[in-house]
Amino acid sequence: MLRMGTPLNWILFNAFILISMVLDLRVFHRRPHKIKLCEAAMASIGWIGVSALFGLGVLYFRGEQPGLEFFTGYLIEKALSVDNLFLFLVIFRAFAVEDRLQHRLLELGVVGALVMRGIMIGVGAQLIEHFSWVLYLLGGFLVYAGIRLFFKHVHLHPEKSRMVGFAQKYLRVVPEFHGGRFFVRTEGKLFATHLFVALLVIEFTDVTLAVDSIPAVFGITRDPFIVYTSNVLAILGLRALYFLLAGIIDRLRFLDEGLAVVLVFIGGKMIGDRWVDIPVSVSLAVVGGVLLIALVASVLIPGKKKGEVTPE
Repeated sequence: MLRMGTPLNWILFNAFILISMVLDLRVFHRRPHKIKLCEAAMASIGWIGVSALFGLGVLYFRGEQPGLEFFTGYLIEKALSVDNLFLFLVIFRAFAVEDRLQHRLLELGVVGALVMRGIMIGVGAQLIEHFSWVLYLLGGFLVYAGIRLFFKHVHLHPEKSRMVGFAQKYLRVVPEFHGGRFFVRTEGKLFATHLFVALLVIEFTDVTLAVDSIPAVFGITRDPFIVYTSNVLAILGLRALYFLLAGIIDRLRFLDEGLAVVLVFIGGKMIGDRWVDIPVSVSLAVVGGVLLIALVASVLIPGKKKGEVTPE
């Protein structure tokens, strides 16, 4: 199988990502402020445009198959990211994070996510290359994850998570915010702030979510470069998308069901790949169609918000 990830490809792509993040943190958002709708819309459109141009470049220079693999992987990761936004919304509410500090938390969360996902993709690619049975294991996990997601509708309490318990047990934590600072020094001792604990919860949440998303993209392509670039470009637009959709994220009531069907489909594809060859174009159509139906149903059939549980 021909892979497109030459050393130069990796260097140029990661250099572009590094420059983009430095500009975002040190130039455009040097001072914490509340992200307005117009600013979020422009940034979101910009990242989607960059991702589309990258995908068209893959399509033009490497051919139809790699191009479709990128767009399918990007669509899956983007949809999973939108669902993840609901969890970030819950975390911000639970920790009472000010609007002006949310962008900084998401930005640093993205930095951690890129590092962790890069490691996970590298390990996953090596395992798949040397142990073909890993594909069946990942496929079975995705089917299980999809079924669990379809039936899982519970309240979330991130302030009671294991990561918070770990921080309170092993770190000196002050139970309040100190502006945008993650650490403060009191009486000669260093203390972690409430904001740092919220960051730990966001990082831990993203790692657990990556366990679903990365195998899903490996179900579309075995090329680590396409898996990595589709993940990274989808994640980089996550911050802007959060502020653009924050008011309606918890009203996408059927998104979980749509994602569950997608995960089961991709998992089944991985398990049956030896016997049934499903073209990438068909996978793209199925993923896009299922997600579109879920979004349309959420708009046309309003009801309880995501995460709400009907009293018995």
